Amino acid sequence: MSNITVTHADSGLVQAEALRRERVTPHMIRVTIGGDDLARFAYRGFDQWFRLALPVHGEGGLDRMPQRFGVGGYLKYLRVPKGSRPVVRNYTVRAFRAEERELDIDFVVHGDDGIAGPWAARVEPGERVAFIDQGCGWAPVPEASRHLIVADESGLPAALGILRDMPRDSVGDAVIELFDERDRQDVDAPDGVAVHWLVRPAGSVPGAAALPLTRALEVDPEGLYGFAVGEQALASGVRRHLVGERGVPKKSVTFSGYWRLGRSAP
Repeated sequence: MSNITVTHADSGLVQAEALRRERVTPHMIRVTIGGDDLARFAYRGFDQWFRLALPVHGEGGLDRMPQRFGVGGYLKYLRVPKGSRPVVRNYTVRAFRAEERELDIDFVVHGDDGIAGPWAARVEPGERVAFIDQGCGWAPVPEASRHLIVADESGLPAALGILRDMPRDSVGDAVIELFDERDRQDVDAPDGVAVHWLVRPAGSVPGAAALPLTRALEVDPEGLYGFAVGEQALASGVRRHLVGERGVPKKSVTFSGYWRLGRSAP
């Protein structure tokens, strides 16, 4: 579930190629893509996200991808034969360098589990990809005077991008839950935003550490804007707590289940 508004950017389908890969933490691989077509990409920062088309069945299907990923675009995508149809996953822009026309993407990797993680672990320079810009989920209400960000490891790039691009006089809390302490990354947060790094107990479900701390925080619902992303139960649990128990207006809470335990990402 998600209440993030999808913004279909004018850039449409952007073609790119892998330039390099780097293991930035034990379970996070950064793939840098680039190419001249990135000149059409309008970078917005924060948690800007996109539909990434991975040619796991060969690169021929990339040329048949739709320019947008609404209902019509999705139907066009389904008409691509399964044997050549790219796999589409949602990812966040970790960093963008306009002059170099380079875009960084961070992938959580759990060995051979999933599709995107193993692809990121083996991709070689020159391999083609494509993506469709879908805008930002971060959308504080005008009256917001304090912010609460909650994310697990899948939402780490979004949380770090938001903290990097927030106004420097922002105040609030960021709760970031990982399954391995070694996956922490440097964070550029405003001085007024307290960043709480947590590691959930081995074998526990996502949210096992983040949800109790979120409930324990002394948060005034007046003027609060909440942003929760990651595993579905974590994101919806934060929203349920803020709206149902703290009285935060629904319009003041953005949430998105990036993935669901036991199921691959859409």
